[in-house]
Amino acid sequence: MTMDEEQQQNGEQQPPEEQGPDQPEEGTPEEQQADEQKPPQEEPAPQEEQPPAEEALAEEAATGDDTPAEEAAAPTEEAAAPAEAPAQPAAEGKAKKEEVVPGAELDPIAIEPDRPLSAEEQARKEAEEEERLRRERELISDGDDEAAPVAAKPAKLSGDASYAATGKRKSSIARVVLRPGSGTIQVNKRQLDEYFPRSYLQSVAKQPLTQTGYEDSVDVRIRVHGGGISGQAAAVRHGIARALTEVDPALRPELKRRGMLTRDARVKERRKAGLKKARKKPQFSKR
Repeated sequence: MTMDEEQQQNGEQQPPEEQGPDQPEEGTPEEQQADEQKPPQEEPAPQEEQPPAEEALAEEAATGDDTPAEEAAAPTEEAAAPAEAPAQPAAEGKAKKEEVVPGAELDPIAIEPDRPLSAEEQARKEAEEEERLRRERELISDGDDEAAPVAAKPAKLSGDASYAATGKRKSSIARVVLRPGSGTIQVNKRQLDEYFPRSYLQSVAKQPLTQTGYEDSVDVRIRVHGGGISGQAAAVRHGIARALTEVDPALRPELKRRGMLTRDARVKERRKAGLKKARKKPQFSKR
């Protein structure tokens, strides 16, 4: 037996399961003859692939009829618009947040330019100034009897004499030294009118000298510290009055009567616990 005949026998005896999927099944001769006699079946024509929407629009535009193209393009634009709409407000909101300046919503403070005073305002201002000066003159004078000199003739001082005293008022302390001289007064190595710019405070500091007649016969050197300018002026007056009693003990009764030797113990009252100040209470709410 030849090799071809063996292969033909093996191929006929091979079971259908072992045949590969690519090998067609061979039927019997009768079946093959029946299949040949059957009329060939017409295969269905493959469906033509529809061109995409963009190509259809291009073809319609080339033919010259624009109305279908516009109708077809309108839905695409409307569909794209909602997708872009949310992004635009978000971008605008972000830009607004970046551009907001703190305090931009507040109204600017209007600064009024200096305007000339009217006649009524000028008169009111002058009246207030005159009233202030009048009160200062009253405090300086303290009556006609007190303005008169205490001693008719001041005592003579030796060339090397020196008299020291200490004056106090509130929290101010003044150390005063009197020496024979021409009437110069220095406060902390400065002139009296320079250290006390107000005329009222100058008159308060010089009051013992003017009322005793020693204003032009002694030089005064003062060192003062603590408190305010008004308290320092009162402390200087207290120290000068005490030093004058060392110069002439006869001046003591009159200076004592006029209150220049008395230590003024009035000070600011201390704050109490539970209160805002010394006596001011917090606001009370009934309901």
